[in-house]
Amino acid sequence: MKILIQNATMISMDEKRPKVERNIDIFIIDNKIKEIGINLLKKIDDKGEVNNSDLKIIDATDKIVMPGLINTHSHVPMSIFRETIDGYSLQEWLYTKIWPIEDKLTSEDIYYASLLSFVEMIETGCTTINDMYFMTDEIIKAMKHTGIRLQTTRALMDMVSKEEGEARFDELFRLKEEYAKVPKLTFNAGIHGLYTANERYIKKCVEFAKNNNIIAHMHFCENSKEVEDIIEIYRKTPIDVLLENFGDIHILLAHAVKLDEQDIQKMAKLDVSIAHCPISNLKLGCGIAKVTEMMKNGINVALGTDGQGSGSSLDMFEVMKITALLQKGITENANAVNSYDILKMGTINGAKALDLDKEIGSIEEGKEADIIILNLEKTIAKPENDLISQIVYNTNGSDVETTIVGGDILMENKILNININKKELYKKCEEILKNSPQ
Repeated sequence: MKILIQNATMISMDEKRPKVERNIDIFIIDNKIKEIGINLLKKIDDKGEVNNSDLKIIDATDKIVMPGLINTHSHVPMSIFRETIDGYSLQEWLYTKIWPIEDKLTSEDIYYASLLSFVEMIETGCTTINDMYFMTDEIIKAMKHTGIRLQTTRALMDMVSKEEGEARFDELFRLKEEYAKVPKLTFNAGIHGLYTANERYIKKCVEFAKNNNIIAHMHFCENSKEVEDIIEIYRKTPIDVLLENFGDIHILLAHAVKLDEQDIQKMAKLDVSIAHCPISNLKLGCGIAKVTEMMKNGINVALGTDGQGSGSSLDMFEVMKITALLQKGITENANAVNSYDILKMGTINGAKALDLDKEIGSIEEGKEADIIILNLEKTIAKPENDLISQIVYNTNGSDVETTIVGGDILMENKILNININKKELYKKCEEILKNSPQ
């Protein structure tokens, strides 16, 4: 397919370009961005690259075009657990409410719950998500149905038995081999956490990531109880476990809330990215990660929602706003982080965290066409003084008008371009919980 986006106000997130550019055209051929410029239609016509029946034109006059947002930590099928957490700590919620229901979920349940999350992503401008869950075949099936971009895994842990822990490796290897040629799909070694594994198993996870040339993705220091459990299991601090075992690979750590300045300085010696999930951390009463300190130490900080059970939604615009406000508040410094840095966290930093920055995260010629179009014709966004700040502080997922992933138009003018009946999907997901133990 050939697409020409015309007359856009573009925020490309390409450091070689101005932060905001007006009256820009973007020419897409198949899955890639072919050319960025002004008045491209005449140039395309002159070159004879397309004919009228070949070309889909999208008029982006008075609209903002930017890279799709990247969610670096989530549990895709947890859409069905939205708003189940009030009154629970993290461990109480997992052990008494979530895990008993998860034990009863069928493959069909996982498929429909994943489908709901992917529709939510398309409608709110998130084009890539990093998932950690189980029954991964069903998540991939839903991903293929919707056309979203997915990085996934089979959660690695050895809580139950050594045999089950080994079986998870076998499943992840099988998934990686079986789906190797699926477009928009990549894998990582998703380690559930240090507190659900011993050091022998962690070493094996790291070796697996290294041998398969993939990143490791892990929950890390989410709350105080987790830190206590890690110290009890390993007889050393979480940072020491990290330094001793993860020196040879790129690792993406979700949360990283319970770290002091010294921990962060030590962690910066590694090839590490952080998936900062502020809404989930606040809702679970875990605390607030020291994001500005991480940035000061050169650590790549990206953003995530966590599952909707603790994160409420997959609206990454909301995550960006909360991130900015929290860091200004906890540092008592209004200049602690600027809007452009926050936008980087939601786009190109997320691509770097997933080791996908050569393909996505910015609007650049040769990159995958993962693009969203925003319509900010609303009172709360007027007048426009600083467009980037406007996007961080006064924009939400409902302002997304068009979502393009790998050159596929998944939503245009707020109309989904995928074969799905949303009312039937809602009903299916409601039935999952009705049929599960509460």
